[in-house]
Amino acid sequence: MGKKKILAVDDEPNILMSIEFILEMEGYEVHTARDGEEALEVAERVRPDLILLDINMPRKDGYEVCRIIQEREDMSGTKVIMLTAKGQTLERKKGLEVGADEYVTKPFSAADLLEKIRTMIEP
Repeated sequence: MGKKKILAVDDEPNILMSIEFILEMEGYEVHTARDGEEALEVAERVRPDLILLDINMPRKDGYEVCRIIQEREDMSGTKVIMLTAKGQTLERKKGLEVGADEYVTKPFSAADLLEKIRTMIEP
């Protein structure tokens, strides 16, 4: 079996670079996108096992991207972790309602994030 594929989506280049580095060090195949439209294009092309999805982004926010992914039968097995600075209960509830499997607030611990990822996509 090949490497697990993760799509990291964030409009902040430094955060995206950090996430990409952490995940590659763990042996994942990492793809990135900087906005919602690009996230959907990359997801269509690479079929990731998991998407780390920021909420506040241009050209489709994370909620809309998550909802679209969940509606697609061909992506029904794709896990989504919302990764956002929005930690309020209402925001978390909305993220889970649109289909996110998990919700992680920034700043986050790399160890905690990796543990959540492993739990969701490792056999």
